[in-house]
Amino acid sequence: MAEYQHIRVERTDDVVRITMDRAARRNSLSAEHLAELLTAFREVAASDAVGVVLAGEGPVFSAGHDFADVAARDLDGVRDLLTLCTDLMRTIESVPQVVIARVHGLATAAGCQLVASCDLAVAAEEAGFALPGGKGGWFCHTPAVPVARAIGRKRLMEMALTGDTVDARTAEQWGLVNRVVPLAGLDDAVDELMRRATRGSRAGKALGKQTIYAQLDRPEADAYAIALEVMAAASQTPAAKEGMSSFLEKRPAVWTD
Repeated sequence: MAEYQHIRVERTDDVVRITMDRAARRNSLSAEHLAELLTAFREVAASDAVGVVLAGEGPVFSAGHDFADVAARDLDGVRDLLTLCTDLMRTIESVPQVVIARVHGLATAAGCQLVASCDLAVAAEEAGFALPGGKGGWFCHTPAVPVARAIGRKRLMEMALTGDTVDARTAEQWGLVNRVVPLAGLDDAVDELMRRATRGSRAGKALGKQTIYAQLDRPEADAYAIALEVMAAASQTPAAKEGMSSFLEKRPAVWTD
């Protein structure tokens, strides 16, 4: 396990908790912070964990890119930074584990992008979400990519153009988060959702997650072509055979993966 300066990585049973730990910098995403998150997710992907909780320390979940880092870079440097950030977001989507964002406070710009890139998200009532570049000088181009896919065009345009903060209940209605709960119950709500989302075959769920992201936002015919072939192949796996056998034999399933 790598040693980290900007994050904490802890494992309890089958679930890994990755906590952004730059509270003094509002968990802003410097290159070093992004690199540590990327390394941690890659390490978890190679492990036998079934779930990941992404959390933040301090009053803010994440304030997005660290402007001190960005301002010091030329064009190539900023391109490298944004490529690193994109690699992290796509890795979160590609890891075989279920990834839940635990959002206790404000998530802005690339911090909001992190939430949208996780498979699931649970927010405290105090949380807020914003793409503030629209009321500043550096528009939230890349954060808008996963946010648009979570909430749709019109709502994305409202967030991106106004830059205003969306409260947690509105974010829930729009589909950016799955649950909104009192702060005191946030960990219990995350644990409960993780428990339900990680039932069944680990291998079957990993293939399912990968396929969902592969077909998402493609034309319907292309999406069906992808899903049909994967589902047909998956029917021959030990997990699928056990799932069907246990149902037909009216017994609890025994997963070997």
